[in-house]
Amino acid sequence: MSTNPSPVTVVGAGLAGCEAAWQLANRGIPVRLIEMKPLKYSPAHHYPGFAELVCSNSLKAEQLSNASGLLKAELRAMNSLILRCAEESRVPAGGALAVDREQFSDRITAAVKGHPLIQAETGLVDDIPNAPAVVATGPLTDPALTDAIARRTGSAALNFFDAAAPIVTADSLDMTKVFRASRYGKGSDDYLNCPMTEAEYNAFYDALVGAELAELHDFEKKLVFEGCLAVEILASRGRQTLAFGPLKPVGLIDPRTGREPYAVVQLRQENEQGTLYNLVGFQTRLKWGEQKRVFGMIPGLEHAEFARYGVMHRNTYLNGPRVLGANYALKADPLIRFAGQLTGVEGYMESTASGLVAAVGLSKALAGRPEPDFTGKTILGALARHVTTPTPNFQPMNANFGILDPLPFRVKGKRNRYEKLSEAAIDTLNEVVRQYEL
Repeated sequence: MSTNPSPVTVVGAGLAGCEAAWQLANRGIPVRLIEMKPLKYSPAHHYPGFAELVCSNSLKAEQLSNASGLLKAELRAMNSLILRCAEESRVPAGGALAVDREQFSDRITAAVKGHPLIQAETGLVDDIPNAPAVVATGPLTDPALTDAIARRTGSAALNFFDAAAPIVTADSLDMTKVFRASRYGKGSDDYLNCPMTEAEYNAFYDALVGAELAELHDFEKKLVFEGCLAVEILASRGRQTLAFGPLKPVGLIDPRTGREPYAVVQLRQENEQGTLYNLVGFQTRLKWGEQKRVFGMIPGLEHAEFARYGVMHRNTYLNGPRVLGANYALKADPLIRFAGQLTGVEGYMESTASGLVAAVGLSKALAGRPEPDFTGKTILGALARHVTTPTPNFQPMNANFGILDPLPFRVKGKRNRYEKLSEAAIDTLNEVVRQYEL
């Protein structure tokens, strides 16, 4: 570490910003943390404290057989402030970590403001600060700063709402029902196809149009409905709308029957490793439990594991592969980092993880030392890799085993495989900590 480290400006005191500020300060780097509350609130924020949880108070599962549990283990090993305060603010939630949201915010606020190397300020930021800096302003970034980011990165690098189809893991599909093919045999059989009989289609249709929808904030409604049509809205226009639209089976022959199916749901490969597939044309506002129930009626998806559920909400985020490099660094100026949902990670702990990785990498860069490579074997590294890897249809992502590098050996049983992946991740993280002296 250099003897006179440069002060770092951190913009935004959400989960990612607070974690970044804490990690930097704990490495001897002075931080200027700027938060616009209570001077100004976004449409979704109300509490004056830092790290406000605006939706659920659940931070998801804790078991190592779950990717959310593995991420928590990795954060714990890296001395995460957010995770520590969450565990201190715990409320009963079975196998999940849920918190008293005000106590959680208050603990983080006190810790951050009490750190001798963190200067917390209230103010509006309308431009990307001079380097070194971390921008962690969240999915509802103030319009003036959003405009500045667009000018710096190019407007094509920004997305202003998230209308994404569900993503499932490849190894959870029933391949006795799913077949690989492209229409009319053209191309390289890039799609997986889930064929439906007329009876299966009708049962699915009835479930879809009767399913329960997630609520939208008032400020989201106009944006979402102008920008993208949800599959359930399309279905509501008539029973045959899907069968003659996105589920039209023309040019696809089911090898089991030698005929075109009545309808077909296509899955498109989502990542280079081929471990994740998205449901083509299935942008949706269904509640997550309803997605699992209704989409589980699609042949081959009866036991599908959802790496990410479909969403339609207001969410400003970068097209990371265009503008971000390793450890969430801005390609045009690596001493500027982005963190949180603005980068294309999704979820409370995932935002925390991005703030941690961005800060740890920046601390090494400021000291003129090699930045850590958390690798695709850890959730910390795999999330960072996801938001920087070019893909035709970049979507935000949360923690799931599908983004990890696969094991070099076969393990029977999903739970056993996930536990082995977790063991490998923790071993890898311990080695990264040792190698880079983190």
